[in-house]
Amino acid sequence: MLAVDLKNRIKKSGPIPFSDFVESCLYDLDDGFYSKRGSAGRRGDFLTSPEVGPFFGSLIANWLDDVWLKLNKPENFQVVEVGAGRGTLARSVIDAQPCCLENGTYTMVERSNKLRVAQPVSEILFSTNEMPEAPVVGAVIANELLDNLPFDLLEGDGECWKEVHIGLIGDQFVEILMGESRESVEVPPLKGSRIPIQTEAHNWVQSVLEKIVSGSLLVIDYGSTTHEMSQRNQDLWLRTFKKHSRGNDPLDDIGKQDLTVEIAIDQLPEGAHLSTQRDFLKKQGVDNLVEQGRQIWKEFSSVGDLKAVKARSRIVEAEALLDPKGLGGFFVLEWHKPLVD
Repeated sequence: MLAVDLKNRIKKSGPIPFSDFVESCLYDLDDGFYSKRGSAGRRGDFLTSPEVGPFFGSLIANWLDDVWLKLNKPENFQVVEVGAGRGTLARSVIDAQPCCLENGTYTMVERSNKLRVAQPVSEILFSTNEMPEAPVVGAVIANELLDNLPFDLLEGDGECWKEVHIGLIGDQFVEILMGESRESVEVPPLKGSRIPIQTEAHNWVQSVLEKIVSGSLLVIDYGSTTHEMSQRNQDLWLRTFKKHSRGNDPLDDIGKQDLTVEIAIDQLPEGAHLSTQRDFLKKQGVDNLVEQGRQIWKEFSSVGDLKAVKARSRIVEAEALLDPKGLGGFFVLEWHKPLVD
């Protein structure tokens, strides 16, 4: 069992950084949450925008075509989705038939073998467990990926920030304050305040930007800033989920619950255009598409036409995707690298 393995490791080598604890809880090959049991969807543990319905994918397809047009319609246009899960977004994008994929490719990157086996594959749709090594001309998408990357925890003692590690008292996991952190943090270390340090998220974005020759990186996630999180209780920005409900303490149910953190926007590389999902989707034409759906529903609902059912679904999906207190309030970050002559 994962809990036993972690306890043995701590007994042998001492307390471990919080990021190591998160990595094991989520991605341990034998008993991690995503390796063995976790998934998105109405029957899974949490609901993401692609799982609401196919409408989100059609709007992402619009964005992809816009990126493609700005690159002068390259024939080798590449779409790489990282953290693709079971391929729900990929299916919706492909079904929307964007022009950019007439001669392009869509690669789903998912490190969980359990989720990868459910992914669709085709002549243009590929599945892999790691980011392709080749340079990218096109777009990289990360929808609710960064919040699941390992992160460290710091706690203020009034004078400095100290690292929070995971140790043992008897046979129970406990948090242990270590020495002063070497991280450069501009937020005052108020006594008892806590913040996440998201080095892995920063490094992931930076590595992708270096891989993109021409094109865009799209990141969608929930987040705030380091300072804002320091002003709030930890359980408001470090959350666990299980079967669509808030889970237990992060130190409980090891490997059996999702562990997620708000993204500190200020800790990511600079240069991104920042908006909310609501504003981003409006830019992709969601309002016009919903209005078309209303007209179709009005015209064909009385005869039970399939077009009417799909139109009605589009309207309902849009309400969830645009809700400013829910998915519509998520942050969208876009990094763009122009066409290279």
